[in-house]
Amino acid sequence: MPSNLPAALPTTRREFLQWSGRGIGLLAFSRFAPAFLVQTSAAGTAAPETGRPILVLVQLAGGNDGLNTLVPFEDADYYRLRPTLAIGRDRVLRLTDTHGLHPACADLTRLYHEGRLGIVQNVGYPNPNRSHFRSTEIWETASESGEFRTDGWLGRFMDNACAGQPASHDPVGIHLSDSEPQSFASPHDHPTFGLSPRGGRLRENEENRRLLEALAGISGPAENDNASFLRHTLMDSLVTERKVQEILGAYRPEAEYPANPFAHSLRSVAALIAAGLPTRVYFVSLSGFDTHSNQANQQANLLGTLSAGLAAFQQDLVHRRLDGQVLTMTFSEFGRRPNENESRGTDHGTAAPLFVMGTRVKGGLHGTAPSLRLPPNQDLAFSTDFRGVYAAMLDRWLGCPSEKVLGGKFAPVPVV
Repeated sequence: MPSNLPAALPTTRREFLQWSGRGIGLLAFSRFAPAFLVQTSAAGTAAPETGRPILVLVQLAGGNDGLNTLVPFEDADYYRLRPTLAIGRDRVLRLTDTHGLHPACADLTRLYHEGRLGIVQNVGYPNPNRSHFRSTEIWETASESGEFRTDGWLGRFMDNACAGQPASHDPVGIHLSDSEPQSFASPHDHPTFGLSPRGGRLRENEENRRLLEALAGISGPAENDNASFLRHTLMDSLVTERKVQEILGAYRPEAEYPANPFAHSLRSVAALIAAGLPTRVYFVSLSGFDTHSNQANQQANLLGTLSAGLAAFQQDLVHRRLDGQVLTMTFSEFGRRPNENESRGTDHGTAAPLFVMGTRVKGGLHGTAPSLRLPPNQDLAFSTDFRGVYAAMLDRWLGCPSEKVLGGKFAPVPVV
């Protein structure tokens, strides 16, 4: 038995999570419950099935600058507020007579003109918060700015639409991030699964797997219910981990993905969808959008990574005839200030556009563009509540009544 194992199986979730983070980088199984312990809050509803609509959520972590993403190139105030950062009319990739995308977004521009990309303008929420942590929490829990919730909006979707354990312990939610997103959080146990967005060397993966197998085999003379639960959790996680790694190892994509962690994550999502897993929601993250200084090159690189990765993912789905089953949506915790700062960057702001990609989207621009007739250091006034976008995903795509998940009525943005 490996020398770095504990003398006894962890007896609490806290101890279990501590061990799962010590050299065991493959899994994030804090919410992966064994089949015999799953509790459902919506008894009688059907378990997930293959072929049902899938949502892929892409986080642009750090606060993406919306005005240099969807550029209002005919607005003189845009150039007044950004004397060095503004993108010139001759460089913008035009979508309409007034708006275009950042020059790094050539692939997304093509998808837009093909009708496979919808852009919702000026998305935010009342009484915005400019803290990364708090605003991300608001987006992930779909709460009011003065309301503090611990459950996520996708966790509540699982509560209402994903009751019961899928066959073979397959997860209903998979995230490719360093920790489980709060979007998945729920007081009820749902089988979810985590993968490292950076992949990992085969040797490290094998070492981690052996460690987990040894840990799952530990028993004590008086094993309590918690220890039994954790042992079965480990065993179920190992079953899923083996299955996922076999799927990823055997996958041959029908598109050329760029060589970066974000595109690698999307390739993994495509592989798992193509394998027919009953997973309903996937979560992928791209970080680095907190552009307080020297924004131009940094954001260009990030938007290029986003654009090329999403386009490869969509092409892969199209060639496998899975594109009608998948919708991809981006979000970021906030936009940036309309005016540039003294460091040729932008500070924390409020509203920004988001992308919705897929064969089944209603392409084009949605919502109302922000007014830029503003003094320096004043924020944009949002015109579309992000929960209206969520309502569209729930009501019109995932087939779950949005009012039960969002705790109120929000008119769905007609992007689906």
